[in-house]
Amino acid sequence: MTDYLLRATAANHSVRAFVTQTKNLVQKAASLHHTTPVASAALGRTLTAGCMMGAMLKGEKDLVTLHIKGDGPLKGIMVTADHRSHVKGYVYNSQVELPLNAMGKLDVGGAIGVGTLRVIQDIGLKEPYVGQIELISGEIAEDLTYYFATSEQVPSAIALGVLVDRDYSIRQAGGFMIQLMPDATEETISMIEKKLQTLSSITSLFEKGQTPEDILQYLLGDLGYSILEKREVQFECNCSKNRVEKALISLGQKELEEIIEEGKEIDLYCHFCNKHYTFAIDELQQLYNKAKK
Repeated sequence: MTDYLLRATAANHSVRAFVTQTKNLVQKAASLHHTTPVASAALGRTLTAGCMMGAMLKGEKDLVTLHIKGDGPLKGIMVTADHRSHVKGYVYNSQVELPLNAMGKLDVGGAIGVGTLRVIQDIGLKEPYVGQIELISGEIAEDLTYYFATSEQVPSAIALGVLVDRDYSIRQAGGFMIQLMPDATEETISMIEKKLQTLSSITSLFEKGQTPEDILQYLLGDLGYSILEKREVQFECNCSKNRVEKALISLGQKELEEIIEEGKEIDLYCHFCNKHYTFAIDELQQLYNKAKK
């Protein structure tokens, strides 16, 4: 089944919601980066959040980047999403192995440790908007909830989940985000809180055969919701040899000359998708000639 996201509103537009299923795109990321289960969970949760935050973007060239840095063995996570909710990302250390936490779950918080979350929104302004918080748990959903409350003053309920099978494949993945607008009433808030208290984990709902539509109905069915959009989401990296060539040219003549003088071909790779780009000496010479123009 194709991964997709629902964008909805409820309670006379005083609530906005996103629900997404991301099993396939998380599997693609895990396969590209050869992640261990806890690394898959950390990356998958962040990619899922990126899909939903991408759906908040307005312009065609807008981008949002989630950058998590911690003192745990995972070291960090980088995820970027565009306005179509197409995402790409990687973890700094894909081979982290940790015992399960006290609840018998993958210890994402322990893998990340103490650190920061930066949200960088490139929305066509002169400078990107950057918000930063100290991580409160490293479990990502809680950290993003805190980010929205403090940096954007938007009360939010966020759930992110990745269920990894015994063979390290991704069994389920997805999430939801419910956000309260300033005109949300106390009654609306109370109804949502009661629903959230009775909800099991997002991956267990998918395991039972629930769809994003089912989850949205359960959460907001009593609040007169309407689905504004259903969109496909996917892992997509826009790197290419041409883009890498432009990056090399931008280094300038001096640096390119030094590379050529070493007399060896160079191999560059994209952190987001692990694709390698090899440049022979004659190709580097051609780029040097272009840099001179």
